[in-house]
Amino acid sequence: MRLLCYIAIMALVTYAIRAIPFVAFRKKIRSRFVQDFLYYVPYAVLSVMTIPAVLYATDHMASAAVGAAVAVVLAFFRRGLLTVALSACGAALLAELVLTYLL
Repeated sequence: MRLLCYIAIMALVTYAIRAIPFVAFRKKIRSRFVQDFLYYVPYAVLSVMTIPAVLYATDHMASAAVGAAVAVVLAFFRRGLLTVALSACGAALLAELVLTYLL
């Protein structure tokens, strides 16, 4: 019974979060500033959630930064997702091994 209550509350909160903007903003948003702000919100939220997780994924922040740098460079050159992910993991692993044996 308690589990069903939790699920119902979670469903109501999820529905409210999605429904409130439709109720609050009935007219089209004409402000260019607000439109631009809302356009970039998903990218900003994704970055805020991803960057700390990437940097604290290994024992040393430097090895995580190496992996992230490799991923950014390969993504810049439009490599495939699998190539980017495997290369970044490999670079982070190599950097972690080097740092472990040097320190």
